[in-house]
Amino acid sequence: MPAKRISDKQRQQVIKRANGYCEYCRCPDSFTSDPFSVDHIIPKVRGGKTTPGNLAYACQGCNGKKRDKVKAIDPFTDDTVPLFHPRRQQWSDHFEWNEDFTLIVGLTTCGRATVDALDLNRKGIVNLRRLLRNSNYHPPEE
Repeated sequence: MPAKRISDKQRQQVIKRANGYCEYCRCPDSFTSDPFSVDHIIPKVRGGKTTPGNLAYACQGCNGKKRDKVKAIDPFTDDTVPLFHPRRQQWSDHFEWNEDFTLIVGLTTCGRATVDALDLNRKGIVNLRRLLRNSNYHPPEE
């Protein structure tokens, strides 16, 4: 039996729930040139289902870095920990912005591992955050 595809209705629900922002790096889809994806938080190859509780809106950078990962190494403790799960966890419990709102800082083992594994502070996105901050479009409201 073929794998269940993400329906247009599911896709629109995921986008609406995410308010048009990547649920990992908080980049807005309205200021990027690459289309966003609906990501399986737990990848299908690892048994993840195509259900609302397992879908997140992700920019190409985060989706490409995440691929089939569900765990990563916390750079402070060297422990292997689960990546941030947007349906089960609150972003602000695991991350915060630095003083000028250009960098995401991991607050927990999960947050630090996710920042590192998904490279949430990629050069291009930091530059975009800086421009958006100067134009009063960043940071996004939680």
